[in-house]
Amino acid sequence: MNFIILIIAGLLEVGFASCLGKARETTGSTSALWYTGFFIALSVSMMLLMKATKTIPMGTAYAVWTGIGAAGTMLMGIFIFKEPATFWRMFFLITLIASVFGLKYVSH
Repeated sequence: MNFIILIIAGLLEVGFASCLGKARETTGSTSALWYTGFFIALSVSMMLLMKATKTIPMGTAYAVWTGIGAAGTMLMGIFIFKEPATFWRMFFLITLIASVFGLKYVSH
């Protein structure tokens, strides 16, 4: 169950990073709304990460959380923010995802 909580926390990390990207592209009250979304997603993500670390080793939880966040944010960058999807970026993204699954597999 705590790995599901950890996955949700990682997805919220993608959310808060994406909110920062959208806030950068906007001004005024629209920007303020994106920053509000950032702070909400950040707070909930951290609370869920803390909850997950009660049964998952800290090193594993943090690595999985940041891995989900990094991979998801990169995918958001490619699909939403039109960042380049070069061979090496995709290669290392796949390596990162494989590492996250590996950590889940070897954690007890």
